[in-house]
Amino acid sequence: MAKRRSQQQLLLLEDVDNLGRKGELVKGAKPGFIRNFLLPKHRAVIADKRTVRMQEHLKEERKKQSEIDRQESHAMASNLKDKSFTHTVKVDASGHMYGSVTAQDIVNILAAEGLGIERKMVLIGQPIRNLGIHKIPLRLKEGVDAQVSLRVQDEKGNIEIAQPVHEKSPATEEFAEEQEAAAEVEQAIELETEE
Repeated sequence: MAKRRSQQQLLLLEDVDNLGRKGELVKGAKPGFIRNFLLPKHRAVIADKRTVRMQEHLKEERKKQSEIDRQESHAMASNLKDKSFTHTVKVDASGHMYGSVTAQDIVNILAAEGLGIERKMVLIGQPIRNLGIHKIPLRLKEGVDAQVSLRVQDEKGNIEIAQPVHEKSPATEEFAEEQEAAAEVEQAIELETEE
């Protein structure tokens, strides 16, 4: 069954993800999305002769807001450039993390430092599942790219998995001694055949 899309033209009063920006005339939104979200939340109005006149005013507002957002994003990107954040996680006896560090965790870490980042701005493909220093790419408002460094450490402050020390078993030591004895015998035989 094909999903119906409305051919009704809408004037967006705010930016709407995956639909358009403030002041744009758009078509093709799903009827339920229009009826249950866009109209009741005053994110859009049905376009007619009166609302088309509002379009120029809304476009000017959007242009001004766009410039403000771009300046704020560039300032935040330059501020984040040299910053490093630390996140402590629990690890098991072999040094593997319980769980992972998700995009929402990164948003919470940055929010604790007073930075207002949304989850959709964090561009990690998969959650972080190992200790270490990770570079986290961000896409701020108006498409400004930024990067932040995140140190994921265990409760003791370690960022590397501790390698367990394997002690030699008695069987391995006996085998090594046998190999050395066999090598000495072969060497003695070679010396006798040369004489």
